[in-house]
Amino acid sequence: MVPYSIIILTYNEDLHLPRLLESITPLSAPVFILDSGSTDQTIQIAQQAGAVIQQHPFENHPKQWDHALKSFDIQTPWVICFDADQIVTPELKELLLNFNDAEYRDIDGIYFNRKNFFKGRWIKHGGYYPIYLLKMFRYKVGYSDLNEGMDHRFIVPGKTTVWKSGHILEENLKENNISFWIDKHNRYSDLAAREEVERMQNLRHQTIKPNLLGSPDERTAWLKRLWWQLPRYLRPWLYFGYRMTFQLGVLDGRTGIIFHFLQGFWFRLIIDVKIDEILSSNKKRSAGDQISPIKFALKFIILFLLFYYFNILFLGLTSHGNHYNAFLATYLNYIQALRSLLLSGSAFVLRVMGFDVIHNQLDLLVAGKGSIRLAYDCLGLGVMSFFSAFVIAYPKQLKSKLLFLILGLFGIQFLNIIRFVLLALFWSKKTNGIFDHHTIFNIVIYLLILISLYFWVKREPRVKNQESRTRS
Repeated sequence: MVPYSIIILTYNEDLHLPRLLESITPLSAPVFILDSGSTDQTIQIAQQAGAVIQQHPFENHPKQWDHALKSFDIQTPWVICFDADQIVTPELKELLLNFNDAEYRDIDGIYFNRKNFFKGRWIKHGGYYPIYLLKMFRYKVGYSDLNEGMDHRFIVPGKTTVWKSGHILEENLKENNISFWIDKHNRYSDLAAREEVERMQNLRHQTIKPNLLGSPDERTAWLKRLWWQLPRYLRPWLYFGYRMTFQLGVLDGRTGIIFHFLQGFWFRLIIDVKIDEILSSNKKRSAGDQISPIKFALKFIILFLLFYYFNILFLGLTSHGNHYNAFLATYLNYIQALRSLLLSGSAFVLRVMGFDVIHNQLDLLVAGKGSIRLAYDCLGLGVMSFFSAFVIAYPKQLKSKLLFLILGLFGIQFLNIIRFVLLALFWSKKTNGIFDHHTIFNIVIYLLILISLYFWVKREPRVKNQESRTRS
């Protein structure tokens, strides 16, 4: 029994599929074809070859390969994945005919060497040869990298090996028409630009660990990471110059030089232009969503004054005097509730520390230390008014506001309890004459609030990742 099956993706490939099928026929391997809606003779050609065929709408190459690996009933320990415009050379065919699974027990994947052709010419230089592609791997061990939107690659967790002598030949005959090549790479540039912007926004990450000295895909990941760090518009010039000189692209002749210019410079430059277009569009959209500074400042001031003076008014209504309201003082007195919470919390912490503590609705006494009184100024209502007004006025999503507001108010009162514990243990009339604990607390708490507000404001809301769609 042949130890491997062959999977092929197709879409209108009646020009290429017969070449590939003819080159793999001597292998006598099961062939599985995942088509994405061909309207030419692709399906009939596949049927005549005895292939198992399925249809699946195309989103992008990584997802299409993922579906193929999961949907077919593969019975062999290995799979080989080919694009329809590839051909197996006699040397590679010989390696596959002599393949023995027992000799690769500790190997999960095998890289094939590829020769790429453009307008009938082998592109031998400019970094285009040798190029090693992971095309053969253990079934249900290797998988398609879904973190890539345009370039597709397979990943295996274990060891890999490279077959340098056997080759696959890749030549898309449709690209002999330069308009087809340009249209195709124009679509690819949309994907590549969107993908790089998503990486800038930390919405997309490399699955493969970059390593210059690692496997072929690890080296590619390292070079890609370097590429993303280079200045846009300058990097196409650097890359094209490097391919033409250091990688001897000039030796590929007129056709090869045209290819290196189009693929190494024009394509990369178009991507950079589209990246800037996307970033500019995002900035305009963000600017349109944001409130003006003047409007935000007015809203903040109004809310702050409203919160601040409402607390003072409520204190007057719930304190004995000319405007005392018994109902509010008895049933809705949030100021007294906050004072009781702070006293109870401070007493709890002190008891945990081993001190004897008693308190009423206004005072807290620590045996052997002294007592403190929680006046209105100690409650932090002014600080909370400032914090609440800023968070509510600032243009952010409601969920972000509510979460940050709750955590912030809780944090302010947690620090207040720590202050009361320290006052109960260490404050005295002598230190009261030297230090004003209200001023010290306000300086510390406002500094912490400003720092937290800075990081909260700077944290941009995540944008949902939208998959682009294309077909080769």
